[in-house]
Amino acid sequence: MRYDKAEKYCLLKSGFTLAEAIATLAIAAMVMASVVGIYMGVKRAESSINRRLEDGFLAAEILQRIADDISKVAMPGSDVTMSVKNKLDIGGYKISQMIIESKIYGKDNKPLTFEKIIWQSRVSVDANGLVVYRSHSGYTMEDKMLEERKEKYERELFVPVCSGAALFAIEAVKDGNTVEVWESTALPPAVKISISFADRQQDALGNMIVPEDLVSTRTFVIDRFKKTNYQFIAKEFPDINDIADVNLPQEPNESDDVNNTLTELRGRDR
Repeated sequence: MRYDKAEKYCLLKSGFTLAEAIATLAIAAMVMASVVGIYMGVKRAESSINRRLEDGFLAAEILQRIADDISKVAMPGSDVTMSVKNKLDIGGYKISQMIIESKIYGKDNKPLTFEKIIWQSRVSVDANGLVVYRSHSGYTMEDKMLEERKEKYERELFVPVCSGAALFAIEAVKDGNTVEVWESTALPPAVKISISFADRQQDALGNMIVPEDLVSTRTFVIDRFKKTNYQFIAKEFPDINDIADVNLPQEPNESDDVNNTLTELRGRDR
Protein backbone atom coordinates (compact mmCIF):
# COMPACT_ATOMS: atom_id res chain seq x y z
CA MET A 1 0.00 0.00 0.00
CA ARG A 2 1.36 3.40 -0.97
CA TYR A 3 0.76 6.73 0.78
CA ASP A 4 1.28 10.12 -0.75
CA LYS A 5 2.93 12.98 1.13
CA ALA A 6 -0.35 14.42 2.45
CA GLU A 7 -1.43 11.12 3.99
CA LYS A 8 2.00 10.62 5.60
CA TYR A 9 1.81 14.14 7.07
CA CYS A 10 -1.61 13.46 8.59
CA LEU A 11 -0.41 10.22 10.13
CA LEU A 12 2.61 11.92 11.70
CA LYS A 13 0.50 14.84 12.93
CA SER A 14 -2.01 12.57 14.74
CA GLY A 15 0.66 11.02 17.09
CA PHE A 16 2.19 12.26 20.40
CA THR A 17 5.56 13.79 20.77
CA LEU A 18 8.00 12.66 23.46
CA ALA A 19 7.53 15.90 25.40
CA GLU A 20 3.76 15.46 25.41
CA ALA A 21 4.08 11.86 26.62
CA ILE A 22 6.44 12.85 29.45
CA ALA A 23 4.15 15.70 30.50
CA THR A 24 1.15 13.33 30.54
CA LEU A 25 3.01 10.79 32.65
CA ALA A 26 4.12 13.51 35.09
CA ILE A 27 0.56 14.79 35.51
CA ALA A 28 -0.75 11.26 35.97
CA ALA A 29 1.92 10.59 38.59
CA MET A 30 0.97 13.74 40.52
CA VAL A 31 -2.73 12.81 40.41
CA MET A 32 -1.96 9.28 41.60
CA ALA A 33 0.21 10.62 44.42
CA SER A 34 -2.61 12.93 45.55
CA VAL A 35 -5.15 10.11 45.41
CA VAL A 36 -2.88 7.77 47.38
CA GLY A 37 -2.23 10.49 49.96
CA ILE A 38 -5.96 11.09 50.44
CA TYR A 39 -6.61 7.36 50.65
CA MET A 40 -3.92 6.84 53.27
CA GLY A 41 -5.24 9.79 55.29
CA VAL A 42 -8.74 8.30 55.25
CA LYS A 43 -7.37 4.90 56.29
CA ARG A 44 -5.45 6.44 59.19
CA ALA A 45 -8.54 8.30 60.34
CA GLU A 46 -10.60 5.13 60.08
CA SER A 47 -8.03 3.13 62.06
CA SER A 48 -7.89 5.82 64.74
CA ILE A 49 -11.69 5.92 65.07
CA ASN A 50 -11.96 2.13 65.17
CA ARG A 51 -9.19 1.91 67.76
CA ARG A 52 -10.92 4.45 69.98
CA LEU A 53 -14.23 2.63 69.66
CA GLU A 54 -12.63 -0.73 70.43
CA ASP A 55 -10.77 0.74 73.40
CA GLY A 56 -13.99 2.29 74.70
CA PHE A 57 -15.88 -0.99 74.36
CA LEU A 58 -13.05 -2.93 75.99
CA ALA A 59 -12.82 -0.49 78.90
CA ALA A 60 -16.58 -0.68 79.47
CA GLU A 61 -16.49 -4.47 79.33
CA ILE A 62 -13.68 -4.70 81.89
CA LEU A 63 -15.42 -2.26 84.25
CA GLN A 64 -18.62 -4.28 83.99
CA ARG A 65 -16.75 -7.51 84.69
CA ILE A 66 -15.21 -6.01 87.83
CA ALA A 67 -18.64 -4.75 88.89
CA ASP A 68 -20.06 -8.27 88.54
CA ASP A 69 -17.26 -9.71 90.69
CA ILE A 70 -17.80 -7.11 93.40
CA SER A 71 -21.56 -7.63 93.41
CA LYS A 72 -21.20 -11.41 93.56
CA VAL A 73 -18.51 -11.80 96.23
CA ALA A 74 -18.30 -8.57 98.27
CA MET A 75 -21.57 -8.97 100.17
CA PRO A 76 -21.90 -6.80 103.30
CA GLY A 77 -22.64 -8.74 106.46
CA SER A 78 -20.76 -11.85 105.34
CA ASP A 79 -17.23 -12.96 106.14
CA VAL A 80 -15.65 -11.13 103.20
CA THR A 81 -12.48 -9.07 103.11
CA MET A 82 -11.19 -6.72 100.44
CA SER A 83 -7.71 -5.27 100.06
CA VAL A 84 -6.55 -2.58 97.63
CA LYS A 85 -2.93 -1.66 96.86
CA ASN A 86 -1.33 0.81 94.45
CA LYS A 87 2.27 1.69 93.69
CA LEU A 88 4.47 3.18 90.99
CA ASP A 89 6.46 0.79 88.83
CA ILE A 90 8.76 0.83 85.80
CA GLY A 91 8.30 3.71 83.39
CA GLY A 92 6.16 5.69 85.81
CA TYR A 93 3.23 3.29 85.38
CA LYS A 94 0.89 2.86 88.31
CA ILE A 95 0.07 -0.76 89.07
CA SER A 96 -2.88 -1.82 91.20
CA GLN A 97 -4.20 -4.90 92.92
CA MET A 98 -7.61 -5.73 94.41
CA ILE A 99 -8.26 -8.96 96.33
CA ILE A 100 -11.79 -10.02 97.28
CA GLU A 101 -11.93 -13.10 99.49
CA SER A 102 -14.85 -14.85 101.15
CA LYS A 103 -14.36 -17.52 103.78
CA ILE A 104 -16.18 -20.48 105.28
CA TYR A 105 -15.36 -22.49 108.40
CA GLY A 106 -14.70 -26.21 108.20
CA LYS A 107 -14.01 -28.75 110.85
CA ASP A 108 -12.16 -27.53 113.93
CA ASN A 109 -13.60 -24.13 113.05
CA LYS A 110 -10.72 -23.38 110.69
CA PRO A 111 -11.32 -20.70 108.05
CA LEU A 112 -11.19 -21.82 104.43
CA THR A 113 -11.11 -19.64 101.36
CA PHE A 114 -14.51 -20.19 99.79
CA GLU A 115 -13.98 -17.84 96.83
CA LYS A 116 -11.16 -15.49 95.92
CA ILE A 117 -10.95 -13.03 93.04
CA ILE A 118 -7.87 -10.96 92.24
CA TRP A 119 -7.62 -8.10 89.76
CA GLN A 120 -4.16 -6.69 89.21
CA SER A 121 -1.97 -5.01 86.60
CA ARG A 122 1.68 -5.40 85.69
CA VAL A 123 3.96 -3.53 83.32
CA SER A 124 4.41 -5.50 80.09
CA VAL A 125 7.80 -6.92 79.19
CA ASP A 126 8.34 -4.47 76.32
CA ALA A 127 7.09 -1.59 78.54
CA ASN A 128 4.35 -0.86 76.03
CA GLY A 129 1.67 -0.31 78.64
CA LEU A 130 0.04 -2.45 81.29
CA VAL A 131 -1.31 -5.97 81.23
CA VAL A 132 -4.45 -6.53 83.34
CA TYR A 133 -4.86 -9.96 84.94
CA ARG A 134 -7.72 -11.71 86.71
CA SER A 135 -7.58 -14.72 88.99
CA HIS A 136 -10.51 -16.76 90.31
CA SER A 137 -9.86 -19.46 92.88
CA GLY A 138 -11.19 -20.93 96.11
CA TYR A 139 -13.00 -23.93 97.49
CA THR A 140 -15.77 -23.61 94.92
CA MET A 141 -13.19 -24.05 92.16
CA GLU A 142 -11.77 -27.27 93.62
CA ASP A 143 -12.48 -30.65 92.10
CA LYS A 144 -14.25 -32.60 94.85
CA MET A 145 -13.13 -35.91 93.31
CA LEU A 146 -9.47 -35.16 94.08
CA GLU A 147 -8.01 -36.69 97.22
CA GLU A 148 -5.66 -33.78 97.77
CA ARG A 149 -6.22 -30.09 97.26
CA LYS A 150 -4.39 -28.37 94.46
CA GLU A 151 -1.27 -26.36 95.15
CA LYS A 152 -1.56 -22.60 95.31
CA TYR A 153 0.15 -22.10 91.96
CA GLU A 154 -2.30 -24.58 90.43
CA ARG A 155 -5.36 -22.82 91.84
CA GLU A 156 -4.46 -19.14 91.43
CA LEU A 157 -3.98 -18.92 87.71
CA PHE A 158 -3.73 -15.34 86.50
CA VAL A 159 -5.42 -14.97 83.14
CA PRO A 160 -4.50 -11.88 81.07
CA VAL A 161 -7.64 -9.91 80.30
CA CYS A 162 -6.13 -7.15 78.15
CA SER A 163 -2.81 -5.53 77.29
CA GLY A 164 -1.66 -2.10 76.20
CA ALA A 165 -3.51 -0.20 78.93
CA ALA A 166 -2.00 3.17 79.81
CA LEU A 167 -3.85 3.39 83.13
CA PHE A 168 -5.47 0.87 85.47
CA ALA A 169 -6.13 2.09 88.99
CA ILE A 170 -8.23 0.62 91.81
CA GLU A 171 -8.85 2.89 94.79
CA ALA A 172 -11.04 2.64 97.86
CA VAL A 173 -13.44 5.49 98.58
CA LYS A 174 -14.05 6.69 102.12
CA ASP A 175 -15.77 9.90 103.21
CA GLY A 176 -15.72 11.13 99.63
CA ASN A 177 -11.93 10.73 99.30
CA THR A 178 -9.97 8.07 97.42
CA VAL A 179 -7.55 5.85 99.35
CA GLU A 180 -4.77 4.03 97.49
CA VAL A 181 -4.19 1.41 100.19
CA TRP A 182 -7.01 -0.41 101.99
CA GLU A 183 -6.16 -3.32 104.29
CA SER A 184 -8.92 -3.07 106.88
CA THR A 185 -10.98 -6.09 107.88
CA ALA A 186 -14.10 -4.07 107.10
CA LEU A 187 -15.20 -3.56 103.52
CA PRO A 188 -14.66 -0.08 102.06
CA PRO A 189 -17.80 1.97 101.44
CA ALA A 190 -17.05 2.10 97.70
CA VAL A 191 -14.37 1.29 95.13
CA LYS A 192 -13.29 3.52 92.24
CA ILE A 193 -11.93 1.83 89.10
CA SER A 194 -10.17 3.81 86.35
CA ILE A 195 -8.89 2.45 83.04
CA SER A 196 -7.65 3.98 79.79
CA PHE A 197 -5.99 2.83 76.59
CA ALA A 198 -5.11 6.34 75.36
CA ASP A 199 -1.55 7.50 74.84
CA ARG A 200 0.12 9.09 77.85
CA GLN A 201 1.11 12.74 77.73
CA GLN A 202 3.74 14.74 79.59
CA ASP A 203 2.44 17.32 82.04
CA ALA A 204 4.07 20.56 83.15
CA LEU A 205 6.15 18.72 85.77
CA GLY A 206 7.46 16.17 83.31
CA ASN A 207 5.27 13.30 84.54
CA MET A 208 3.62 10.96 82.08
CA ILE A 209 -0.14 11.07 82.64
CA VAL A 210 -3.37 10.25 80.84
CA PRO A 211 -5.80 13.18 80.39
CA GLU A 212 -8.88 12.82 82.57
CA ASP A 213 -11.25 13.14 79.61
CA LEU A 214 -9.70 9.97 78.12
CA VAL A 215 -10.10 7.87 81.28
CA SER A 216 -13.10 5.59 81.82
CA THR A 217 -14.08 5.63 85.50
CA ARG A 218 -16.76 3.92 87.54
CA THR A 219 -17.45 3.94 91.26
CA PHE A 220 -19.00 0.82 92.77
CA VAL A 221 -20.84 1.07 96.07
CA ILE A 222 -20.26 -1.98 98.26
CA ASP A 223 -23.24 -1.73 100.61
CA ARG A 224 -26.13 -0.69 98.40
CA PHE A 225 -28.70 -1.26 101.15
CA LYS A 226 -27.01 0.87 103.79
CA LYS A 227 -29.40 3.19 105.60
CA THR A 228 -28.61 6.85 105.12
CA ASN A 229 -29.17 9.15 108.11
CA TYR A 230 -31.21 12.16 107.16
CA GLN A 231 -33.26 14.85 108.86
CA PHE A 232 -36.57 16.07 107.56
CA ILE A 233 -36.81 19.87 107.69
CA ALA A 234 -40.38 21.16 107.62
CA LYS A 235 -40.93 24.13 105.37
CA GLU A 236 -43.87 26.46 105.83
CA PHE A 237 -45.83 27.25 102.71
CA PRO A 238 -48.28 30.19 102.43
CA ASP A 239 -51.97 29.53 102.71
CA ILE A 240 -53.43 28.91 99.30
CA ASN A 241 -56.42 31.06 100.20
CA ASP A 242 -54.14 34.09 100.64
CA ILE A 243 -52.71 33.80 97.14
CA ALA A 244 -54.52 35.95 94.58
CA ASP A 245 -55.97 34.03 91.68
CA VAL A 246 -54.65 35.44 88.42
CA ASN A 247 -57.79 34.27 86.65
CA LEU A 248 -60.09 36.48 88.75
CA PRO A 249 -61.12 39.88 87.29
CA GLN A 250 -59.52 42.96 88.77
CA GLU A 251 -61.32 45.36 91.05
CA PRO A 252 -63.02 48.33 89.29
CA ASN A 253 -60.81 50.90 91.03
CA GLU A 254 -57.57 49.04 90.33
CA SER A 255 -55.61 49.83 87.21
CA ASP A 256 -53.29 47.41 85.48
CA ASP A 257 -51.52 50.15 83.55
CA VAL A 258 -48.77 52.08 85.32
CA ASN A 259 -49.20 55.08 83.00
CA ASN A 260 -52.90 55.35 83.84
CA THR A 261 -52.08 55.27 87.55
CA LEU A 262 -49.55 58.10 87.18
CA THR A 263 -52.07 60.15 85.19
CA GLU A 264 -54.66 59.78 87.93
CA LEU A 265 -52.20 60.84 90.60
CA ARG A 266 -51.17 63.96 88.63
CA GLY A 267 -54.82 64.91 88.18
CA ARG A 268 -55.39 64.75 91.92
CA ASP A 269 -52.40 67.00 92.58
CA ARG A 270 -53.83 69.67 90.27
